[in-house]
Amino acid sequence: MERRKFIKVGLAGAAGTLAAPAVVRAQETFNWRMTTTWPPQLPFYQSGPGSAEYCAKKIEELSDGRMRVQVFAAGELIPAFGGFDAVSAGTVEMNHGCSYYWAGKHFATQYFTTVPFGMNFQGINAWFYHGGGLELWNELYSNFNLVAMPVGNSGVQMTGWFRKPINSVQDLKGVKMRIPGLAGKVYAELGVSVELLPGGEIFPALERGVIDAAEWVGPYQDRRLGLHNAAKYYYTTGWHEPSTTSELMINKQAWESLPKDLQAIVQTAARDSNVTSHTWLEAHNSEALDDLITNEGVMAQPLPDDVVAQLRKISEEVLAAEADRDPFTKKVHESFMAFKKQHNHWAGVGEFEFQQIIKA
Repeated sequence: MERRKFIKVGLAGAAGTLAAPAVVRAQETFNWRMTTTWPPQLPFYQSGPGSAEYCAKKIEELSDGRMRVQVFAAGELIPAFGGFDAVSAGTVEMNHGCSYYWAGKHFATQYFTTVPFGMNFQGINAWFYHGGGLELWNELYSNFNLVAMPVGNSGVQMTGWFRKPINSVQDLKGVKMRIPGLAGKVYAELGVSVELLPGGEIFPALERGVIDAAEWVGPYQDRRLGLHNAAKYYYTTGWHEPSTTSELMINKQAWESLPKDLQAIVQTAARDSNVTSHTWLEAHNSEALDDLITNEGVMAQPLPDDVVAQLRKISEEVLAAEADRDPFTKKVHESFMAFKKQHNHWAGVGEFEFQQIIKA
């Protein structure tokens, strides 16, 4: 009996010893740094609901303090567009930005932000989470020692601000415009001089005439930058960014060092931010647009039909040509377009028809 008691106690002690590393692992804390491409205090992106700071706070709350993320705005730790290299090298663990800023690394990065004449908020998120988009994103980023996921979405954006009216395709020739992503390549084909500027530099460049036009986000964000004080022609259609995704980029080794529960918490916080950011802008853009038109003398109008038709034609040509140049870009392009075709059918029957009813 004594011998059995000794063995039982011994086995229990051994089991406790074997379980100890898991317990220790669960109590391990992580202190990370997140850089961003955004100016300090910029709503939606840097601060406020759905922003980089919101995501960091959500991670700390959900992890009960086991994971803390310190957020640095553009220029506070690294330059605005230095996040890709910094996270890839492990200088910082995370960056909050948009993947189309990294087109110089690989053309296909742009598909994971937005595609001209692409999908709306519902469509692109369906592709990410249920259509293979997120897997393709991380297949590409693994070559750069990175992991990525959606962390925000602006929904449809405005075409942008112009100092002079656009009545025809000819009016675009020679225009100097701040415009990122695939849309920049499309505009360039039509004679636009494309500039890539971080948010904090757009207004002074437009005000001083360094550029003639600029695209930023939408009424709320554009009003906050004061773009209406530098240009009065405000065009819509959202052809270039029908739904613009922000990304949370993470160093791959740092990601793999996290316990599974903390990985799940980061993913949950990113999804929360994705939905919260979009709904927050949806709640604020209408008032801002009304104010810009009523009180600031802004002329908001759609681009002429023939201009949109030409932009669509050039977009299709640019995307097809780039897909033919690179096998992985082709893989992403075909996945995106196949899912878009499928989703468009349902969106046309559902959302589009509903919008016609409520407008009537």
